[in-house]
Amino acid sequence: MDLAGKQLLVGMTGGIACYKVCELVRRLREEGANVTVVMTAAAQQFVTATTMQALSGHPVFTDAWGRSGASVADAMPHIALARQSDAIVIAPASADFIAKTAAGLADDLLSTLVLARSVPLLIAPAMNVEMWRNPATQRNIKQLLADGALLFGPASGAQACGETGLGRMLEPAELLEEIVAFFQPKLLLGRRVLVTAGPTFEAIDPVRGITNLSSGKMGFALARAAREAGAEVTLVAGPTALPTPRGVRRINVRSAQEMADAVLSKVAATDVFVAVAAVADWRVAHVSTTKLKKRPDVPPPALQLAPNPDILASVAALPHPPFCVAFAAETDDVIAHACAKRAAKGVPLLVANRAQDAFGADDSELHLVDARGVTTLPRAAKLVQARRIVAEIAQRLAAENTE
Repeated sequence: MDLAGKQLLVGMTGGIACYKVCELVRRLREEGANVTVVMTAAAQQFVTATTMQALSGHPVFTDAWGRSGASVADAMPHIALARQSDAIVIAPASADFIAKTAAGLADDLLSTLVLARSVPLLIAPAMNVEMWRNPATQRNIKQLLADGALLFGPASGAQACGETGLGRMLEPAELLEEIVAFFQPKLLLGRRVLVTAGPTFEAIDPVRGITNLSSGKMGFALARAAREAGAEVTLVAGPTALPTPRGVRRINVRSAQEMADAVLSKVAATDVFVAVAAVADWRVAHVSTTKLKKRPDVPPPALQLAPNPDILASVAALPHPPFCVAFAAETDDVIAHACAKRAAKGVPLLVANRAQDAFGADDSELHLVDARGVTTLPRAAKLVQARRIVAEIAQRLAAENTE
């Protein structure tokens, strides 16, 4: 559970997006957070305090004067609630509440405890597109950011008023991802990370091709973990339907050559290159422009194969290469093949696993191979493993800087 032991205060202001906060609170608790909800009077026009109490498992605070059915030991909820939380999440954050917070106003429980806080403030705006665009709102947002608040969203899309544009509150899953990321150690802050993920597809004809069983899950997990760690992340993804991690720039490619072109166009501005993608070693030398037909008594076409570019070797051979991390999915003699591949590619770190156990799975056992030997990471969820790998990368980068 990514938020185990965290004390979160969720402050709800008025807006139709309050219905999304019901799901957010449920998800926060699933991740181990202890959630206390504070609602403004306007928020209670959309969702009841009874609903939020059932979802959070705690009494809901609605009144600065202790008349809300919830109490704290010292009868000063605006002080006690602000002090006992690890962070305050305002969702939805209305234009009015954003303005009040930017101006330092405190005329109800939620605005008062925000003013009295000594913990981080995380804001998820939700409002009409014109309200969001209004110069006054933009000034207020700039002030909040200058004061140290973090902004999650808004998103663009259809709105309850019938208009379309920026102003929608992020979906619960997106907000959860942002909140989890906020609490992760910023081990790669300021670093630029380039990750490849998924399979490649080498066309035989317009409808067939050579590919593999890579799902892309490990590469996408690494992109997310690097972004959580504070890095600026670019993800070059082969054919996969996986959703892009929050805050990650994604470049979709199909073939190994397209992946190579994308990587080489970005690598000069990269500090860390993580080659997770299962790149096809060969492509069809002569791709048919029409579908190859199966005909009786005619042998199948003989496919002439040509080698694909070695993306990792090309990057590692650059005059000033980034810190390179290789991946190796092997079916047998995993450690021996991994050690040989690391030496052949000339990279400082290689991550190996057993292909038949890892492809498509949500967890895996990994082996880290470097000049010192082999370290095994016991089987765990791929996001957990990705965070471990990010920590290993950060440790090695720090060691390089001290040499």
